[in-house]
Amino acid sequence: MDHLDDISVEELQDALDKVEENKPTQRLLAAIAYKNGVTQTELAEWHDTGRRTIYSWLMRLDTDEPLEKAVSDAHRSGRKRKLSEIHQEEFEQTIHEPPKEVGIDAPAWTPTLVQQHLEETYDVEYSIPSCRRLLKEAGLSYQKPRRTAAESDADEQETFREEFKKSGGRWTPQ
Repeated sequence: MDHLDDISVEELQDALDKVEENKPTQRLLAAIAYKNGVTQTELAEWHDTGRRTIYSWLMRLDTDEPLEKAVSDAHRSGRKRKLSEIHQEEFEQTIHEPPKEVGIDAPAWTPTLVQQHLEETYDVEYSIPSCRRLLKEAGLSYQKPRRTAAESDADEQETFREEFKKSGGRWTPQ
């Protein structure tokens, strides 16, 4: 591969010292190994990828930009959020209160309740897994009721059983 002839191993090692992410590090290590005589086929086996991927990694270095930038991926913003920033903050404040505060007759927030609340309040549809993610992002964690020790008071055991039947698990602030 002629284009790597213009780049020294020292330059690759200097670039390696400047990068922190895994992918750029992996790409630079592959280029250093290639410069030291390792074939693309061997590199593909080492990195558990295809020869074409190794070729693409090496081709990235054929540029005028700094090596550490050439091996890094461009920022990917992802999908736009369904809730605006203001609605997101309002939603997070809401779920830190019991559902009864917003007129929902339930002991605790569940992903299904969140899904219904978001659709009715903000006219947005979220899947159940996305509702779990929203709860977690809001600083809530799933709390599952635990068994009561056999030695505890019989009244406390009965109270626990009643609460367990009502909630079956709940999202609570961490």
